[in-house]
Amino acid sequence: MESLLIIKQQLARFYTRFEAYIVPALKFLAMFFALLFVGNSVGFMTKLKNPAIVLIISLLCSFLPTNVIVLMAGLVIVAHMYALSLECAVVVLFIFIIMYALYFRFTPGDAIVVLLTPVAFALHIPYVMPLAMGFVGNPISCISVGCGTAVYYILHYVSEHQDALSGGGGGELDVENMMGGFKTVIDGILKNDVMIVMIVTFAATIIAVYLIRRLKINHSWHIALGAGIIVCFVVLLVSSMVLDAEVGIGGAILSLFFSALIVLVLQFFIFNVDYSRAEYVQFEDDEYYYYVKAVPKITLEAPEVRVRRNNVRRNDDDYDDEDDF
Repeated sequence: MESLLIIKQQLARFYTRFEAYIVPALKFLAMFFALLFVGNSVGFMTKLKNPAIVLIISLLCSFLPTNVIVLMAGLVIVAHMYALSLECAVVVLFIFIIMYALYFRFTPGDAIVVLLTPVAFALHIPYVMPLAMGFVGNPISCISVGCGTAVYYILHYVSEHQDALSGGGGGELDVENMMGGFKTVIDGILKNDVMIVMIVTFAATIIAVYLIRRLKINHSWHIALGAGIIVCFVVLLVSSMVLDAEVGIGGAILSLFFSALIVLVLQFFIFNVDYSRAEYVQFEDDEYYYYVKAVPKITLEAPEVRVRRNNVRRNDDDYDDEDDF
């Protein structure tokens, strides 16, 4: 434990010292992996799959606000959709405008979550997002996580049905075929039962974790994590049965296990306290009495350093004083 605390304090000092460089680097990595995921899923526009273009866009986004980064990622996705078909591009653009308005209105500070959620799905650890946002976010974070989930399943649907959806964006327009294409895309996206199951499950998990970790009880964060895992699994199981959605329960259990380990590491770095040294403090002002429970953080005290000097060189006055005796 002591070695982990030392690492934690060193990382905190390192981040404080180099924050001006670390934040742009994290933005670059988030956008880079997001573009790689988009390119692998729906890389219909060859130019945007070029590694040089991906690097240039990622470097540009490293100096932009996170809200603009999400907007850039959305434009890249719409460009790929246009290369597949005009109908896909229009429908996806309309959905993105609605999601951007919702998330920008209610959770503008969670912009990076919209990028990380599809990446977490690609890494097969999607449950880390609702568990983590239950700790560091609030119930409104359901919107940002839900938007990221919708983005993943939109890309997944288009990737699996690209042959049926392809229409050669920019060609001659046939109104009847176009309307049929719009209906196909809208039905395929909005009637995705698995996407609805995951959004409902993530929302329930975020709310459960948030409510429990705010309780005034010892080890509330650990209890919240355990309760969040249970709520996540139960809601996933029940909602998948109600909507008759095909959800891999075995894969979900394995993903929940690894997601919980990641969230435990996150919890160690942002909330690590010693309940054995908790104190109850009472004070008052002119109108109220205050009863406060103070729980100290677990930190390492710097050891007292003792310096022993050998062969100290004395000045001439010291020698003169000794000669007088």
